[in-house]
Amino acid sequence: MDALVAFGAALLTFRLSGLLAGRYRSSGRPELLAWAAGLGAYAVAAAAIAWGEAAGWDDRAFRVYYAAGALLTAPLLGAGSLLLAGRRRAAPVALVYAGLAIGIAVAVPLHGAFATHGIPAAQDHLALLPARLLAIVANVTGTLAVVVVALCSLRRLPLGNGLILAGIAAAATSSALAGLGATTCSAIGIGVGAVLLYAGFVVPEHIRAGFRPKIAPN
Repeated sequence: MDALVAFGAALLTFRLSGLLAGRYRSSGRPELLAWAAGLGAYAVAAAAIAWGEAAGWDDRAFRVYYAAGALLTAPLLGAGSLLLAGRRRAAPVALVYAGLAIGIAVAVPLHGAFATHGIPAAQDHLALLPARLLAIVANVTGTLAVVVVALCSLRRLPLGNGLILAGIAAAATSSALAGLGATTCSAIGIGVGAVLLYAGFVVPEHIRAGFRPKIAPN
């Protein structure tokens, strides 16, 4: 059951990522590409959960899950919000960071035995440096970027930004549940978070197209 729920969340989130990528191709708006990449990473994390629950967790499934879910999702979403706010330097920084994060996830040593079921706790298999500390910093930074940009434009775009904030809350809840090993609830949280974020990104598009949050330039 856990594997099926996670697989469903992965399919849903991949679909939403693809829709955002399609909107990027038609509009050329860079924030849509970054958001699509963020939801794509979220989908990969859900797929890794399905893999681990169906075939038993091992170092391969855990590395994919940690790279996509812990290291990439929030920073890429945050980069999209910064691009929306006119911070064009966010794009190259996000590209460099993504390469670094993937390299660390692939190369970092793992320790401890994996249980057959239940999302593995990072502290049971990873040292604090560099992977866990990087995940903490990246998630805090990415989440703050999304939240600050959303709050700056909340009064002018209450529906879209309210959905984005709700999506971030759902994602945070999903992450907390993953730490507790609640696999099904975590997977459901991924799906709910992805839907809310997608809706927030695209529902007010006819308004957002001509709007940029009032954040001081570089």
